[in-house]
Amino acid sequence: MWLGPEEVLLAGALWVTERANPFFLLQRRRGHGKGGGLTGLLVGTLDVVLDSSARVAPYRILHQTQDSQVYWAVACGSSRKEITKHWEWLENNLLQTLSIFDNEEDITTFVKGKIHGIIAEENKNEQPQSEEDPGKFKEAELKMRKQFGMPEVEKLVNYYSCSYWKGRVPRQGWLYLTVNHLCFYSFLLGKEVTLVIQWVDVTQLEKNATLLFPECIKVSTRDNELYFSMFLNINETFKLMEQLANIAMRQLLDNESFLQDKSLPKPRKPLKNISALKRDLDARAKNECYRATFRLPKDECLDGHTDCTLWTPFNKMHIPGQMFVSNNYICFASKAEEACHLIIPLREVTIVEKADSSNVLPSPLSISTKSKMTFLFANLKDRDFLVQRISDFLQRTPSKKPCSSDREWKWNLAEPGCEEVPELPSSSPLAVSPTSALSNRPVSFSAGEVPTASQGLLKLFRRNSEELLGPKGAKEKMKEESWNIHFFEYGRGMCMYRTAKTRELVQKGIPENLRGELWLLFSGAWNEMVTHPGYYADLVEKSMGKYNLATEEIERDLHRSMPEHPAFQNELGIAALRRVLTAYAFRNPTIGYCQAMNIVTSVLLLYCNEEEAFWLLVALCERMLPDYYNTRVVGALVDQGIFEELTREYLPQLSEKMQDLGVISTISLSWFLTLFLSVMPFESAVVIVDCFFYEGIKFILQVSLAILDANVEKLLQCCDEGEAMTILGRYLDNVVNRQSVSPPIPHLHALLTSGDDPPLEIDIFELIKTSYEKFSNLKADDIEQMRFKQRLKVIQSLEDTAKKSVVRAVSSDIGFSIEELEELYVVFKAKYLMSCYWGNNRAAAARRDQSLPYLEQYRIDMEQFKELFISLTPWSCGTHTPVLAGRLFRLLDENRDSLINFKEFVTGMSGMYHGDLTEKLKVLYKLHLPPALNPEEAESALEATSYFTEDVTTEETQEDKGRRNENGPEKGNFVINRPHSSLASLVL
Repeated sequence: MWLGPEEVLLAGALWVTERANPFFLLQRRRGHGKGGGLTGLLVGTLDVVLDSSARVAPYRILHQTQDSQVYWAVACGSSRKEITKHWEWLENNLLQTLSIFDNEEDITTFVKGKIHGIIAEENKNEQPQSEEDPGKFKEAELKMRKQFGMPEVEKLVNYYSCSYWKGRVPRQGWLYLTVNHLCFYSFLLGKEVTLVIQWVDVTQLEKNATLLFPECIKVSTRDNELYFSMFLNINETFKLMEQLANIAMRQLLDNESFLQDKSLPKPRKPLKNISALKRDLDARAKNECYRATFRLPKDECLDGHTDCTLWTPFNKMHIPGQMFVSNNYICFASKAEEACHLIIPLREVTIVEKADSSNVLPSPLSISTKSKMTFLFANLKDRDFLVQRISDFLQRTPSKKPCSSDREWKWNLAEPGCEEVPELPSSSPLAVSPTSALSNRPVSFSAGEVPTASQGLLKLFRRNSEELLGPKGAKEKMKEESWNIHFFEYGRGMCMYRTAKTRELVQKGIPENLRGELWLLFSGAWNEMVTHPGYYADLVEKSMGKYNLATEEIERDLHRSMPEHPAFQNELGIAALRRVLTAYAFRNPTIGYCQAMNIVTSVLLLYCNEEEAFWLLVALCERMLPDYYNTRVVGALVDQGIFEELTREYLPQLSEKMQDLGVISTISLSWFLTLFLSVMPFESAVVIVDCFFYEGIKFILQVSLAILDANVEKLLQCCDEGEAMTILGRYLDNVVNRQSVSPPIPHLHALLTSGDDPPLEIDIFELIKTSYEKFSNLKADDIEQMRFKQRLKVIQSLEDTAKKSVVRAVSSDIGFSIEELEELYVVFKAKYLMSCYWGNNRAAAARRDQSLPYLEQYRIDMEQFKELFISLTPWSCGTHTPVLAGRLFRLLDENRDSLINFKEFVTGMSGMYHGDLTEKLKVLYKLHLPPALNPEEAESALEATSYFTEDVTTEETQEDKGRRNENGPEKGNFVINRPHSSLASLVL
């Protein structure tokens, strides 16, 4: 354990030094261990007689400097393992740092401060969570607000002891991570360091180790690179920083994140050293991982998980893994990757029972489903508690009535008056498939609409019967038989055991008759569809006859969606595509409609009915390819950055060439957005889609790498982007699927193939096999980590582009320089963001509409403008400032929506800073006329003006009239245009 540094005068008495370096000693107590000799025997006897062993640990670490006779005890341990862990931490984190100091006193002061920080953090983490005293965490939060001037609405998530590197000198202090800021404070040797960084300004986060810095966290903004090191638990800190920065990027991307993070839960009781926000963010991270692993709906929340084993009947083994329980699902993931995944929806569960324990099968739990499948879990800890939790969730599941016996918990789903679940033949333990379940439930629409039948369009436009009877048809039948055997052994439907065997079958191509069913299962769309009956039909009905920008774009692209396919050469296919795309645009106005959605949706409709295609599109846009289909295609740009990074790693000889040509940015968008459907023959690309729905974006990335790898030599010889694109286009155009039973469809890239020699054909299944052989070591978790890193870079790059666009749009009419306008834009945007997460209401977040031009996206209200006016304008002084700011705001608000954009803001600022005296007087004059005046002021000014004018005119003498006539009409109007007292005082 770490010790508060205590002075030790004699380092050698009764101790043996085992390790040493210029700053620390690791010592063992004489008499502990072997080889102590007579002295060791005496010391050991003395410790036993005096019972001092409880107070003297057998190992300790001392800090010492070369010229000092004083030693400081900084750690002790009861075992060699414990003390070695502390020693290694000191060597890895402090040695290089201490060598930088020139003064030995500074070294000792730094070491003592660091050890005290570690002890404080350990004590913070070890406090019981149930303690009601606010304790140190509350104190830290109050200190954070005082030191950095944060309001009460800014919540502290966690704080850590660490060092900030200012040049080559480390500053020991405390790092505070709040919802919206990263803050650091240090006061060492009379020098104070204070840092405040908004998460929305962070452009890069890295955890690395260099020669100069020990293992550290690098935080980059547009202007600075900051290094923090010597954390007690650097991994925990880095993960939390990643999560907070990611939330900030989501806020820049859409308004919903502001509203979501406003609703972070508040603790019912103040907890000592425990942040309620930290617990909530940890839970959120686990939920996201859980949903991504098992492709579950976005609102599913993980309740808990536990180690267990699962009996797998297909290989007669107990597979170790983890069981996950949530509101609506029980899931299992094996420890060995791809050994087995299992998803059991609670709506399918009929019986849950505890079986008798034995030495072979300790704490077993049996779960049965409607499809007569039984899953046997064992080695469960706290089985009774687990069963109770499942009981609670089952009671909340529709059509579940629990019943119990003395020894076991059971739920029988057959309610009185309802038909029992039909028995399946004993030779076929197959579950009801999605396709069969929907075959008798066609989607209903209003009168006058031509609905798509309850099957995919491909079945309505029959293929050539000769193909079905020939060798290709026989191959297709063999595939179907392979899947039927698989269903028999592993189950069918959502509760199917998913193993490496399942993936092998997917790689060989899913049979056309099963494609829609398996797409729904692997993507998780089936879960959302069965839990939202009638949702799609309602959307279609609500969206009929309504027009907006999205519907106009959809109409324009309908006839461009696979026009070569006969299914979309008639009104049946076109109408189905229109309904699905329009329904989704109304479901998710944030996305609405994006180009490439029409191509993907048209392929979904070939194998699924409309409702199924709609839910597959939901899964695609909202879970599997997040942020792909919006106005800025952020998700595709993020994965493009990942693709570039993977190219540097796996194809280093090609990476630099591709960067010079600028090809990756071009190809990745067209490949990723349409899942290769727009760049590859349809019958080949649909096999890519098969694997994508099973593997996710991981497969798209590895196939893309395989395509580049196959063309390395040709690409290295390219001279420009056009030549490289032609090579890749020809390659993709000649990727063929010789097993397809569909007639070939003319492909758009056929024009790229030229020359006398026939092109070399590439078999799609060979390409897929190569991609797995060479690039299958890509991990889903690693890709998500890379996505975070790239998301920071992409969104900040888009924000920089927006800033430049706005500045260019206003620079021609404003007196400020480009640099000044950019700085003003940063201040203006920061004020808007502050109102979003510090405002008392949610109206600020709702103001930003990303469909508007960049200039209109950030707008501020009067209160925000007043704050900027006070801090920036040369006219802010005295008691007139709030009135003046309010009037200027109303004057700049030309459209009267009580909000001003950046152009209106800098227009007012420019008049005050760069206008000549006449222009400034004109502005002052306008501030005393409508529309600058509020209604009360306008009415009062009108009455005062008319009264003043009337009074002066009636008292005008004959002499005044003569003088006015001599001066002329312009000079004679001085009475009416005379300013009132407040304007006069401002001018003076």
